[in-house]
Amino acid sequence: MVYDIIWLLASLIAVVFFFAPHEYAHAFIAYKNGDPTAKMRGRLTLNPFKHIDPAGFALCALVGFGWARPVPIDPYNFRNYKKGMFTTAVAGVIVNYIVAFFAYLLYVLICRFFDAGSDKFLIYFIYFLRTIFYLTFAYSLYSFVFNLLPLYPLDGFRVVEAFTRQVNPVQRFLRNYGQLILIILLIESFVCRIVVSRVPNPQVAAIVNYFNILGYIGWFAEKIIGFPITAAWGWILKI
Repeated sequence: MVYDIIWLLASLIAVVFFFAPHEYAHAFIAYKNGDPTAKMRGRLTLNPFKHIDPAGFALCALVGFGWARPVPIDPYNFRNYKKGMFTTAVAGVIVNYIVAFFAYLLYVLICRFFDAGSDKFLIYFIYFLRTIFYLTFAYSLYSFVFNLLPLYPLDGFRVVEAFTRQVNPVQRFLRNYGQLILIILLIESFVCRIVVSRVPNPQVAAIVNYFNILGYIGWFAEKIIGFPITAAWGWILKI
């Protein structure tokens, strides 16, 4: 029970650690491309309270996937439309990968050099710190992959939008049905997790988990996209 509470608190902090830099990066790059909209609305800041959507924040902490308040952008202010759209869209996920890189380092250092001994308080505290930075690493990678899905209103759709015309039928489909697809994916993942946690039969749980589409995205993010980070720090820290 204590570890569950610690994990939840650490998860809430981890969400802040990757949401705020992600949204700040969008606002900053949009401003550098000539659009002051986010700055004028107070979104060019690392203050997490300016960026967090309560429902998306809670869902991300509980399920691992959620959303922040989208940074307001007027692409018609960009000096170069395509460049502005593309660089603003990818800024958030690039920063997420940088955050994941350093979060993993802190996680490894805490695991290697912090020894709680038999002190109960220190055991809980070190577990709390380890969980914060591991979840920051994992959530940042999930955000990197999830946000690059070409579904409106994710960053991946903005990348598609930067290089296609609005009359493009693929772009029109992704815009019109992107949110619906995302909602279905989130509900499906949530239901799978609930069923897996409640079913005592491991074989049935494995079958249900097989249909968790966002689970595959999470695995790909952490094991494949995150591999260069874990491998790099593993090599560096052995020197």
